[in-house]
Amino acid sequence: MSVLRSLPFWRRLLLLLAVIGISACGKDAWDGSLTVWHQMTPQEREVLRLAVADYTDSHPGLRVDLLYKETEELRSAYQAAAIAGAGPELIFGPADQVGPFASMGVIQPLDGLIDSATVASFDPKGVVRYDSGAGRGERIYQLAPMVGNHLALVVNRDLVSRIPQTMDELIQTAKDLTRDENGDGRPDRYGLVWNYSEPYFFIPFFGGYGGRVMDSDAHPTLAVDAMQKALELVLKMRDEAGIIPRECDYNIADTMFKEGRAGMIINGPWSWSGYREAGVPIAIARIPRIDATGLWPTPMVSPKGYSLNSNLPAGPHRDAALALLRYLTGPEVQERFTRALGVIPTNRSVAAADWVKRDPALRASMAQAAVGVPMPIVPEMRAIWDAMRPVVQGVMGGSIRAADAGAAMQLAAEQGIGEMREGESEGGSRTAVGAVLLLTAIALCAGVYLTVTRFLLPLLRMPPGRERETTRFALWMIAPASLALLAVVAYPFAYNVLISLSNMSMTSIRNWHLVGLLQYQKVFADPMFYRVLLRTVVWTLGNVTLHVVIGVFLALVIQQDLFGKRLYKGLLILPWAVPQYITALTWRGEFNAEYGAVNLILQHLGISPVAWLSGEGTTFAACLIANVWLGFPFMMMIALGALQSIPRDLYEAARIDGAGPWERLIHVTIPLLKPVMVPAITLGIVWTFNNLNVVWLISNGGEPSNQTHILVTYVYKAAFNLYRYGYAAALSMVIFGILAGFSVSFLNRSRADEGSVR
Repeated sequence: MSVLRSLPFWRRLLLLLAVIGISACGKDAWDGSLTVWHQMTPQEREVLRLAVADYTDSHPGLRVDLLYKETEELRSAYQAAAIAGAGPELIFGPADQVGPFASMGVIQPLDGLIDSATVASFDPKGVVRYDSGAGRGERIYQLAPMVGNHLALVVNRDLVSRIPQTMDELIQTAKDLTRDENGDGRPDRYGLVWNYSEPYFFIPFFGGYGGRVMDSDAHPTLAVDAMQKALELVLKMRDEAGIIPRECDYNIADTMFKEGRAGMIINGPWSWSGYREAGVPIAIARIPRIDATGLWPTPMVSPKGYSLNSNLPAGPHRDAALALLRYLTGPEVQERFTRALGVIPTNRSVAAADWVKRDPALRASMAQAAVGVPMPIVPEMRAIWDAMRPVVQGVMGGSIRAADAGAAMQLAAEQGIGEMREGESEGGSRTAVGAVLLLTAIALCAGVYLTVTRFLLPLLRMPPGRERETTRFALWMIAPASLALLAVVAYPFAYNVLISLSNMSMTSIRNWHLVGLLQYQKVFADPMFYRVLLRTVVWTLGNVTLHVVIGVFLALVIQQDLFGKRLYKGLLILPWAVPQYITALTWRGEFNAEYGAVNLILQHLGISPVAWLSGEGTTFAACLIANVWLGFPFMMMIALGALQSIPRDLYEAARIDGAGPWERLIHVTIPLLKPVMVPAITLGIVWTFNNLNVVWLISNGGEPSNQTHILVTYVYKAAFNLYRYGYAAALSMVIFGILAGFSVSFLNRSRADEGSVR
C-alpha cells in the first residue's frame, strides 16, 4: 500500500484501468451456462421449462437460462445484442426472422455443425435454408421442431353444431350466432372474431381470391383485384352482415372467445391449449372456401425453431449450445410439445406416429397447413408487412377505398424495400466525411484542452497540503462513477454519432462506411419528419401542460387539512407506480369502441360511442388521455414537496396585508414553486417528447395508417422495422439537438436555478 501511495496520481489511475481491463478479459472463459431467448406462449414455456430441467439434470454443471421476450422485443433486442458481440447462444422464433438475421450475419449457418442424419430426420419444412448473398448458396440457418405459425378456424362446439365449409355458410352461421340479448343496441355475442386489421390475419382471404404478396424474385405483388375483393369481403362481414366487432384486436378477440361471447375465431395453434384450459370445447377446421373462386383461404405457414448466435467460436461453448439445440429439436421434445399443445411436429418419426394421425385437431391443423403458403423468409417481407398494415387499417377506418388499397400498398412496399436496402449503394462524399472528421477532431482537442487547463493544471499547481490531498481523495471517489458514466453514456452517444454519419443498414451492417451528412440530409428532406415533429410538439405541450395544471391543483388540495389525506395521496400516486406497459395496454382496452369502459360511460351519459382507436384524432386523444393519467402524479408530488417547504409566516404576512386566497396563490405560492417546478417541467418535457411506450402500445404501432407516430416511435420503426440504422441514428441526434437546445434555453430564460424570486 505504501508503494502505491508513493506513485504519482496519474500512474495510480493507469494502474486502476489496467486492473479493470485484466479482470474484464478474464471473463472470456465460458462459465458453463447457456441462454435461450424465445417468444413462446405461457403453455409452451411450461413444456420448454420441463424439457430443459430434464436436460440439465442429466448434464451436471450445465445451467440453461430461458428468457421470454415479446416477438418484436425479441427481434430488436437480439439484433442489438448480437451486433455488439453478445446475445444468447440460441434464439427461438418464427422462420421469417431468419432472412434479416442471416443478411446481417448475426446467426451462423448450421451446415457442418449438425450431422446429415439429424437433418434427414426432419421434414423439409423444419430445415430452414436461406441464401444470404455471400456467394455460398442456400445454407441451413434454423432447425424448427414445429410448424406452428398458421391460422385456422376455431369453433365453440357448444354454440356451433355444424362447421361451415364455404364463406357464405360461415356468414350465415355467424349471423345466427350474433345476438343482442339485453336490447342495448350492442351485440353481446358475435358470430366471428379475429384480428382482421392486422395483415397476417387478413392474408388468408387475399390468397382465397388468388393473391400472393410477392413473386419468386421477392417483388411485391399487391396491386391486384384480389386485394380489393378480400378487403370488401371483410367490410361486408363487419358493416353489412354485422357478424364481427367494429374494433377487434388480438386480445379482444381472444378474450371474447374464451368467455363464450363469440362462436368462432380465426387463430393459430399457439392459442388452442389456452382455449381448452378456459373450458371452451373447441374444434379446428379449415377457414371456409371462398364461394366466388372455389379456393381455400391461404394462411401463411411458418415453422418455428432455433438458430445459433454468430458470436460463438468453435470450442466447448459452441459444442454445448449445439448439443442443446439438437435436444430441443429432437423427437423426445417434439413429442412433448405435440401432445401438450397440438402443434405439428417436423420430425418424421413423430409425425408418422399413430396417435398423431388419430388426433382430430392435428388432422385439421395439417389440412389447413396443406392449403397454406410458406411464409417468405426474405427481409423484403418486413417492408411488405409495414406497407400493408396502415392501408388495411385505413380501409377499415373508412379513410381509404378498397379499390385504391392495392396500389397504395404496392407503392409503399417498393419504397420500403428501397429504403431497407439503401445502404448497399450509398457512397460517401469524401469532402463531407473529411469535414465531419475534422470537426470531430477539433471538438476532441477542445475537450482535452479544457480538461487540462481548467482541471488538471490547477490541481498540479496546487501547493502541497490538506486542500490538495482532499481534492485527490475526491477524484479517487468519483473515478468509478466517471468510468461508469463513460461506459453507459459517453461511449453509446459517441457511437450513435458515428452511426449517424454512416450508411449502416440491414445489408451493410457488417461493412458500413462513413457517408458524411447524407443521413441528416435525408431527415430534413423527408416531409414526414415535419408532420411528425409538429405532432410531437403538440403531444408534448398538451401532456406537460395538463400534467402541471392537474398536479399543482391536486397538490394544493392535498396540502389542506383533509380527513384521510394519506389515503388520497396514496391513491393519486398509484397511476405513476403502475408500470407503463400495463397501464397503456389497460387503457387500450378501455377505449375499445364496443366494450371499453370509456364508451360505456358515454352511453350512460346519453352520448354516442366513439370509435377511439379508428380515427387519427381520436386515437391521438386516447394516447393523450392515457399519458396524462400516467404523468400528473409526478408533478403532484414535486409540487407537494415544494409547498411543504414554504414558510407559513409568508402566508400570515400576506393575510395581514389584506391579500385574499387568489392573491396569495399568484404572489406567494407560484413564485416560490417556480425554482422547483421549472426543472421538473423540463424533465417532463424531455420524458414526454421521448415517451415511446404509451403511443406505441395504445395506437398499436402508429394506428391508424401511421397517423399517430411521434418522433421517437418514428425512429423505432425506421431502425427495427426497416433496418435503416444510419437514418434512425441521424434522426435520434436531431431529437437530441432539439431537446438539448430547448432545455438549456428554457432553464436560462426561467432562471430557476438561481433560487430567488423575481
